Amino acid sequence: MKSIDDKREQEKRVVTQMIQLYCKKRHHRSDLCPHCREVLLYAIDRSDHCPFMESKTFCSNCKVHCYRPEMREKIREIMVFSGPRMLFYHPVLAVSHMLFTIKERMNRR
Repeated sequence: MKSIDDKREQEKRVVTQMIQLYCKKRHHRSDLCPHCREVLLYAIDRSDHCPFMESKTFCSNCKVHCYRPEMREKIREIMVFSGPRMLFYHPVLAVSHMLFTIKERMNRR
C-alpha cells in the first residue's frame, strides 16, 4: 500500500505529464505556456492540500470537487485530450492509471 506522500507525488507526476503533453501538442511549446503553468500550479496546490488523499485514488473519483469551476473545466479538457495520448508518450503512467481506475470501479460494486 502506498503512503499518502507517495500517492500525492504520483498524482502530481501524472497531472504534470498530462499538462505538459497538452501544452506541447495544443500550444506547440516545448515549455509550459503561462496559462498551462497556472493550471499545473493550481493542480499541485489542490493535491498538496487534499484531505481525502488517503482514501481516494484520483480527483475524478472524489465526492468533493475542490477545483474552482473554471479550473475544473480546464483540467477536464486537458485530461480528455491527454489521457488517450499518454499511452504513447508515457505508457507506464498510463497503464498504472488505467489499472487503478479499473480496481476502483470494481471496489465500488
